[in-house]
Amino acid sequence: MRPFFVGTRSSALAATLCIATASVVSAQQPASAPSTSSDAGTTPIFAPLALGPAPSGTRLANGAPGPKYWQNRADYVLYTTLDTARGSVQSSMTLKYTNNSPNTLDFVWVQTEQNRFRREGTPFGHIGHSFTQIVKGQPTPLTVEENRTVTKVQLAEPLKPGKTAILQTTWHFVVPRGGNRMGRDGALYQIAQWYPRVAVYDDVKGWNIDPYLGSGEFYTEYGDHTVEITVPSNYIVAATGTLTNPSDVLTPDQIARLAVASKVDSVVRIVTRDELSSGAARPKSDGMLTWKFYSKNVRDAVWCAAPNYQWDATSWNGILAHAYYRPAAAGTWSQGADMTRFSVKEYSERWAFTYPYPQMSAVEGPEGGMEYPMLTMVAAYPSVPQLFNVISHEVGHIWFPMIVGSNERIHPWMDEGINQFINTFADASRHPEGGSQEARAQTYVQGIDRFSQMNQDAVMDIPADKMGNALGYLGYFKPAGVMEILRRDVLGPETFDKALRLYVQRWAYKHPTPVDFFRTMENVSKQKLDWFWREFFYEAPRFDQAVGTVTQDESGGNTRVTVEYVNKARGVLPIAVQFRFSDESTETFTYPATVWEKGDTYAVTYNFKAKRVTGITIDPKRRSIDANRSNNSWTATAQ
Repeated sequence: MRPFFVGTRSSALAATLCIATASVVSAQQPASAPSTSSDAGTTPIFAPLALGPAPSGTRLANGAPGPKYWQNRADYVLYTTLDTARGSVQSSMTLKYTNNSPNTLDFVWVQTEQNRFRREGTPFGHIGHSFTQIVKGQPTPLTVEENRTVTKVQLAEPLKPGKTAILQTTWHFVVPRGGNRMGRDGALYQIAQWYPRVAVYDDVKGWNIDPYLGSGEFYTEYGDHTVEITVPSNYIVAATGTLTNPSDVLTPDQIARLAVASKVDSVVRIVTRDELSSGAARPKSDGMLTWKFYSKNVRDAVWCAAPNYQWDATSWNGILAHAYYRPAAAGTWSQGADMTRFSVKEYSERWAFTYPYPQMSAVEGPEGGMEYPMLTMVAAYPSVPQLFNVISHEVGHIWFPMIVGSNERIHPWMDEGINQFINTFADASRHPEGGSQEARAQTYVQGIDRFSQMNQDAVMDIPADKMGNALGYLGYFKPAGVMEILRRDVLGPETFDKALRLYVQRWAYKHPTPVDFFRTMENVSKQKLDWFWREFFYEAPRFDQAVGTVTQDESGGNTRVTVEYVNKARGVLPIAVQFRFSDESTETFTYPATVWEKGDTYAVTYNFKAKRVTGITIDPKRRSIDANRSNNSWTATAQ
């Protein structure tokens, strides 16, 4: 989903925080989370944190998938026709569903999210959901139980472990105007979450059948998708996958231009505005054309179509980067293909997992920003940095959660939060004038600091639909700030980056849980971080470090100083303290958060030669979280 804009200036964040404040205090912890929020203040912050799922044959204690890890697979063949006169799509589907679990399945659940747009008594939404199963070569009608945006399909025969069921269905729906995730804008259509997608059956929850609520996004299985899209001949189509019949739908010039674009890092104009105006953009002027796409090992497939798409392309490492946009958006979108190429390169190189698909498309339209495999929908933002911020954010989602397939419905921080954090690297690299990576990420830390000061923070690991207006803070800003704290102040950049890269490699095309992320971080860092996970993911404690008693003795020109640091709140963090001396020099000392493990005071004695301490300040750069900074400093009495 699109990022919430935050620059290095605090005013942008402050405005968003004000919107979120009313809701953030009411956000509740889900029943599946550890029961630490209710006993906050009684369970020691450093106590072992009981997290599930427990280590097993499917998920190991070091954070890696186990030797018995399994997940089911869903392969789709989809045929759809766009009826522009009625504003509808008519579709059919064959689903090949493979049960790799150790359990026999008597039914499957599918996500029928277009039912969100259904109006009673009108042909709107899914119509004609009559599923059949191919049994011994014959179609057998199946019983379905529809529950709004999820549907239970009773199988004709039990699906045993290692076996495959083939299901078929047809449906049609009217495309809404301005719908969430999909819709139409004049002659333009953006079609997403448009076909019955089998729900995830996993080793943690069994069937994941959380309903579609807009902010919850989706959690789906991996598989291959063959999609044939029939549209009026004047339409240009962008979709998940590789176009497999270019000679049927493109002109010879366009095919030649794409071949050039696949080998260069400069932008090639595949379809120009002049060609759209003259009619030369299309191989025929009447009737219908069918565009065919194929994608391998993706968790969804979407498509967009318009008669006036300008189309640009470039490439990195043989991967095509496309931009499709209407002429009115050309002012910023003429850079869209290069922004997409830059983002693919940035994330591939920084996180040591190369973009695995043959192409990536950024498509302009009414949706502000929404990610899907190999395609993202982005609006016509007015400035170049804004547009890059959104395109880069959506391309980052290819790694989280399109490759690392977390359940973003119930753990939004695992995709939005981690992605918002890695975007700070891309934004700083593309637009350094807007601030460094640390300055950008520090904005999110400041947000946590502000809520701590107001005593209005909330638990972060909750489903998106329970966050209300606090989604921007709890789903994006807070986890991005938490990742910055973990990287900068707790693990160090080298260790954090190594761990995140390993997490991506371990869980590519699989379904990790929060504990798999936690265990991988601990495995690489060799640190037990129960305290960190507890206070940032399952509680929302206040933070308040203070300078306590200070004694200073001078002898022979040297100074002996004993400082008592005090932790006045439940939350614990590393200590960063700066000493100022009589010669106007300064010196900074840092201590890990584990110094608080033995109590809420920590005393240190220092010896300084030929200089006297004139002041002591905790967190002098105001990089940490502290609800009360009035007790952070000590000043020596004038002598």
